[in-house]
Amino acid sequence: MSVQLGMPQPREEADAPLPSVPAARPGDAPAGLADRYGRLATDMRLSLTDKCNLRCTYCMPAEGLEWLSKQAVMTAGEIVRIVGIGVGQLGVRELRLTGGEPLVRHDLVDIIAALRSNHPDLPISMTTNGVGLAKKAAALKGAGLTRINVSLDSLHEETFTQLTRRPFLDQVLAGVDAAWAAGLGPVKLNAVLMRGINDAEAPSLLDWALGRGYELRFIEQMPLDADHGWTRRNMITAAEIRQLLSADFFLSPDSRARDGAPAERFEVRRRTPGSDHGSGPVLGTVGIIASVTEPFCSDCRRTRITAEGKIMSCLFSREEFDLLGLLRTGASDEALAQRWQDAMWLKPKAHGMDHVGLDAPDFVQPDRSMSAIGG
Repeated sequence: MSVQLGMPQPREEADAPLPSVPAARPGDAPAGLADRYGRLATDMRLSLTDKCNLRCTYCMPAEGLEWLSKQAVMTAGEIVRIVGIGVGQLGVRELRLTGGEPLVRHDLVDIIAALRSNHPDLPISMTTNGVGLAKKAAALKGAGLTRINVSLDSLHEETFTQLTRRPFLDQVLAGVDAAWAAGLGPVKLNAVLMRGINDAEAPSLLDWALGRGYELRFIEQMPLDADHGWTRRNMITAAEIRQLLSADFFLSPDSRARDGAPAERFEVRRRTPGSDHGSGPVLGTVGIIASVTEPFCSDCRRTRITAEGKIMSCLFSREEFDLLGLLRTGASDEALAQRWQDAMWLKPKAHGMDHVGLDAPDFVQPDRSMSAIGG
């Protein structure tokens, strides 16, 4: 199937101006996707859809959300064009396809093939829940996908079903294995620990991942749930995660530079019984993404595009900037690039504010949940 680059009909609100506060981007601002705090975004997260076939408790309500219309979501051709502007004009050096759940798009393989054709050397990864991955892993690799991240919060069917509200653990595990067999490595696994539900599973989940050569990353639960039920006291912190793992493993800092990555990596060895040291060879690495308690906003290098083509400069931004609407009016690549740069110049310092603190009194949770943003 070929990717069509035709333009849908323009929308009346498409050319709405960017907000001018707190400051317009000066003419002598650095090239690329720079912001007022000296950061340069080179890592693009692009959501292909807001739809998802799971209902994870830390993300979506049990009844699901009201999905975007087909007309509101970027077409394959629009995605290809926007990525081309990011890579060709704005210094994007890495692309992550997200959702919702990217696998629900029927044209996913075609999108990846078109992106790879235009950008032979661009690292293209994808975050997925793994449902249906077993059937598509080989085709995704053949189309040009570089590697994959799979969400996996539990290895126990009952716990998995409790967390996701769907009995699909076997499909996810089959998808992980298929991704590895297809060569989509390193296969990374993302796990969110929920207090009293799957937190005790942390050591066994890491042991399972290490034994198969997968890279596990634990993610602190963030206030991006559709039910707005997140509380700081119920969240499993990075310090608690390290403590949970210490029962069986000894963690030491990874010698590789973090280089803007959200996860702090640790080398993993077996813990020597009765001591505070490790023994034997390094079994692999584990990552911890501590967005709440150990934030890394000062080195953030990400820019996000939602499924309907809105620029989000920060995961917790409450301001969005319409790129797709401008594209659909027939705007040039240069005009689209300018809007993108202007939007990123207004990127907040941290957590959607001018200071760090997801548990600060003035923090306001974004209206969107994680599935509607694109992780």
